[in-house]
Amino acid sequence: MKAAVVSSFDTAPRYQEVPTPDAVGGTGMVVDVLAAGLHPRVRSQADGSHYTSTAELPLVPGIDGVGRGPDGVLRYFVLPDTTLGSMAEQTVIDIRRSIVLPDGSDPIAVAAAMNPAMSSWLALRRRMQFPVGASVLVLGATGSAGQMAVQITKRFGADQIIAAGRDAGRLAGLPALGATRTVSLEGDAEAVAERIGRAAADVDVVIDYLWGPPTAAAMTAMVTRRADHGRPLTWIEIGSVAGADASIPSAALRSVPLQIIGSGQGSVSNRGILTELPALVEALAGGSFDIDARTVPLADVEQAWADAAHTAQRIVLVP
Repeated sequence: MKAAVVSSFDTAPRYQEVPTPDAVGGTGMVVDVLAAGLHPRVRSQADGSHYTSTAELPLVPGIDGVGRGPDGVLRYFVLPDTTLGSMAEQTVIDIRRSIVLPDGSDPIAVAAAMNPAMSSWLALRRRMQFPVGASVLVLGATGSAGQMAVQITKRFGADQIIAAGRDAGRLAGLPALGATRTVSLEGDAEAVAERIGRAAADVDVVIDYLWGPPTAAAMTAMVTRRADHGRPLTWIEIGSVAGADASIPSAALRSVPLQIIGSGQGSVSNRGILTELPALVEALAGGSFDIDARTVPLADVEQAWADAAHTAQRIVLVP
């Protein structure tokens, strides 16, 4: 069969022949892959930079997807850490890590949206008690996961949603998705931090896809401007597109009741993830979210890899 294959961590996957997989164990199933999302998590898997990555090569990238098994049932699946990912004509899933999709589900929309939507959905459902009526800042709101976070916080009952991002065009479209205010992250770092401090000093929750120096600067600006220093602030670290490390100012930890938590693979149990999937799938299948996706043939995986670094669209590979 054909698959995208990573042979070196410093080059894009290539489309080539690989052995047809066999299911192993009572819960294993070989599925025909219909759609697999090219998520940032997949790119970090393929270049060896993700914190779960190993040195094992070659590997077929892809962490989730939509497939159809020999029983004819359409499923969304999440793969374990494996060298046989979803960017192939077929892959092996554990049916315990899958969910049957409702009739009429769009495999492309599900493959595109589940991963970016899951990041904030799981964070707000499994890593904290999200209060209805909360004020939220989404740092990195113009990426696909950030756009989904705006929509999900609205769905969960946020009262104020401040969306901060770089892409001016996408930022302008976020009020239609639920943002009540937008903040540009373009420009001088000090000026950006000042804008965030003025706009979001009194939020209850920060959903952070940036981390790195921008987070440290934003955190300082926000806590120094906070009107009520006794008001709790929960900072959820989900992504690190601006840097793997952030120098958190000690004053931020001492001057306000600040709770910093992470949300990602490992911080939410497999059971917790699977518990949340049905409701998320129902929301996606019901058309509750705006999904910006583009399909690319699996044979064009090298071009898709190059395009992914320059677009906020979620690319979906289709065999």
